[in-house]
Amino acid sequence: MHAVVHRFFRAVLAPLALVLGTAGAALAADLAPAPEATPVVAPSGWTFRFVPYAWLPALNGTETIRGRSAKVNASFIDIVEKSDSIVALMGDFEARYGRFALYGDAVWMKLGVDRSNIRSRTPAPGISTTVARGLNLDIEIAIIEFGASYEVARSGPLALDVRGGGRYWYQNADLSFDVAFTADIGDLEIVGARAIAASGSVDWLDPVIGAQLRYAVAPGHELFLRGDIGGFGVGSNFSWQATGGYGFDLGTYRGVSFSGVIGYRALSVDYTQGEGRRRYEFDMLVHGPILGLSMRF
Repeated sequence: MHAVVHRFFRAVLAPLALVLGTAGAALAADLAPAPEATPVVAPSGWTFRFVPYAWLPALNGTETIRGRSAKVNASFIDIVEKSDSIVALMGDFEARYGRFALYGDAVWMKLGVDRSNIRSRTPAPGISTTVARGLNLDIEIAIIEFGASYEVARSGPLALDVRGGGRYWYQNADLSFDVAFTADIGDLEIVGARAIAASGSVDWLDPVIGAQLRYAVAPGHELFLRGDIGGFGVGSNFSWQATGGYGFDLGTYRGVSFSGVIGYRALSVDYTQGEGRRRYEFDMLVHGPILGLSMRF
């Protein structure tokens, strides 16, 4: 019996042990540390985002040109019915490197508001004015924002940025009304049966400080809320802005990531210059929905 068992081990188990030993040696060789790879140079880290968008504005406030004041209360629909142009040359740009970012935003609008959405206000002292009937306002507005931001805090998907920069305004406005309803028009341009108070070119630059909250709802989906204050008597008396929105990925094409952007933007400014018949005032809230397409590369 012992002889049979001994022959079994020699005939079967010994060759099997030899095979397992050879396989084990080969496996050990495969698991040996690989030679160190050549380090890969990291990219610069800059990312760029451009967002052409449409802002559908409403106007609420006071416009004063050559001492004549008008109270404006016009919705986007009211403005569409009167304006030759509503949205043009609107875009937002950001260049980001880690926590640091540079930003810019440009808006150009040419708006018209008719008599149904304007009423007269008390003018500058000593200046006669019109009754509410017959007023029309045409205004060209350009706004350029620029500055830098820095991420000061992050907790999971939530990030907080502080922002600082400037906001440049350019305006050219005409306030016109029926000559039949006015008493003092000596300094105005008469065109047919209408008198026109023209502002000429008016521009100013406001310093601006603010903050932005970004919340990543899911990969490719982000909520954002940003606000700022500015002016401080340097350019305008005071201005403020609040913008909130939602960005969502649409896809990637040739290395460019496309996202849709929807939200709401409100921008208020109180600017005055001059006195009496030289007085110009733009104390206005411009607000409305925004719709855009973000391109990130």
